[in-house]
Amino acid sequence: MTDIPEFRPEFKNKSIRSFVIRAGRMTDGQKKAFEQYWPKYGASLFSGAFDAEQQFGREAPVVLEIGFGMGDSLREMATNEPDKDFIGIEVHPPGVGRLIHTAGEAGVANLKVYMADATDVLEDCISDASLDRVQVYFPDPWHKKKHHKRRIIQSEFVQRIRGKLKIGGLLHFATDWENYAEHMKEVMDAAAGYTNTQANGDYSPRPEYRPITKFEKRGERLGHGVWDLVYQRSQ
Repeated sequence: MTDIPEFRPEFKNKSIRSFVIRAGRMTDGQKKAFEQYWPKYGASLFSGAFDAEQQFGREAPVVLEIGFGMGDSLREMATNEPDKDFIGIEVHPPGVGRLIHTAGEAGVANLKVYMADATDVLEDCISDASLDRVQVYFPDPWHKKKHHKRRIIQSEFVQRIRGKLKIGGLLHFATDWENYAEHMKEVMDAAAGYTNTQANGDYSPRPEYRPITKFEKRGERLGHGVWDLVYQRSQ
């Protein structure tokens, strides 16, 4: 059982982050969700290596999502792919509260959640060659050029992910910012040990397993594009 956090993310000290802690008011329902469901779904950065077989009580493919927002699509994926086990990482307490509330109400059993800095979780908790898929959907684009160094998708980050993926495992990005999509593709095309799953080396069609979010549907109505990139660990 994991202690209930005081609605604050866990992280180690560092100078540059890929996120900011946004002020978000916790609803009474979200606060209650932590009390009721965090012991079931919560995982702590400070508990050491994550043992998926022990945590989920079985041996199954493991999917890690970094930055799940309000968690609706992650909960939907966990429901739609019961043969896989899911780990979510998010720093914003309202999103974590919503996810564990809706997952608990739906009886989702194949989900664990970190409220922590993803780079810290990757470094301290996720074993090498243990993941079948890693997904990062609609990360903060940090669209001002002076802030590009804060973008999570960087060469060092994707190599850290590669070490955590099994050979043949997938790294999947999605963004609605064309400039960020171009940046992601540039990073991935230059990254050692990865192969684009598209034979023509282009962006990927949206895989069936990735739900279309309300945010994405709204963007489509406004004429906004969405770009998916799916790369496979080849070595």
